[in-house]
Amino acid sequence: MLAREQKTEVIHRYRRDDSDTGSPEVQIAILSTRIAELAEHFKSHKKDHASRRGLLMMVSKRRRLLDYLKKYDTERYKDVIQKLGIRK
Repeated sequence: MLAREQKTEVIHRYRRDDSDTGSPEVQIAILSTRIAELAEHFKSHKKDHASRRGLLMMVSKRRRLLDYLKKYDTERYKDVIQKLGIRK
């Protein structure tokens, strides 16, 4: 789970305007941060399969959001993946 300050900082970094908290870019950034934290968690807790299921669900949701963004606005998609370093 992200700390409130960390989540707010991610939202401020990826938002499109001052009142934006739910655009695909923000949702993808939050999911990417949570996925990175869980990846670190699994380095020391290899048998935590319940959390691994949650990780897989987050990865799937991020993939769907990226597909949506790619379909409707390719420039925003390219910008997000470049900022987050998700794809090559």
